[in-house]
Amino acid sequence: MATQLLMPKATAVWLVDNTALSFDQIAAFCKLHPLEVKAIADGESAQGIKGLDPIITGQLTRDEIERGEKNNDYRLKISEPKVRLPENKRKGPRYTPLSKRQDRPNAILWLVRNHSELKDAQIARLIGTTKSTIEQIRNRTHWNSANLTPMDPVTLGLCSQIELDIEVEKAAKNRPAAMPEDGTLLPASATENLEINDKKDEELDADKVFAKLSSLKSDNSETNDSDDK
Repeated sequence: MATQLLMPKATAVWLVDNTALSFDQIAAFCKLHPLEVKAIADGESAQGIKGLDPIITGQLTRDEIERGEKNNDYRLKISEPKVRLPENKRKGPRYTPLSKRQDRPNAILWLVRNHSELKDAQIARLIGTTKSTIEQIRNRTHWNSANLTPMDPVTLGLCSQIELDIEVEKAAKNRPAAMPEDGTLLPASATENLEINDKKDEELDADKVFAKLSSLKSDNSETNDSDDK
């Protein structure tokens, strides 16, 4: 339901002149004080203001006005708009109040150091700055680089935590997957040498086993000969 009335004082002037609604009803609908509505009716206020018909603007219906005229305790309800306008998406950098513009370089430095994954376009959207300024701060060529102090843009009020989290999440999705440090393949020459060394080790181990068996057999035969004597 729409909650904002167009030109409330002009609407009150029209309702005072064209309806039998009470001052309290008009005041509640137009978000005015009842004494202000009484002053309008007495000609002490809103002089020179032309009344605005809320029926023509689609904010009230004739039936709604008649309900209010029949019951002084009834509070008028603003009509649902027949046409819903799409929300205007912000284009270009965010507008930053003059009082906070001096904090933007500090916020940019904080983002560059703490969220290096953010692109310049994302930082520009968050802080309301230009890519050239961001590049100067990255390269330490900004005219005031020596005096800059990294400061959280959320704390400074330049953006909300939700907006920052959304941009960081977008940057994380677009970041390429990191290659594992031990994931490099050995060259062919190295693997061939490893196979040769393994085979040599196997042969050497086999020789040792056969030598051990031979020594055991000779020991057994000497023991048997001594027993026979």
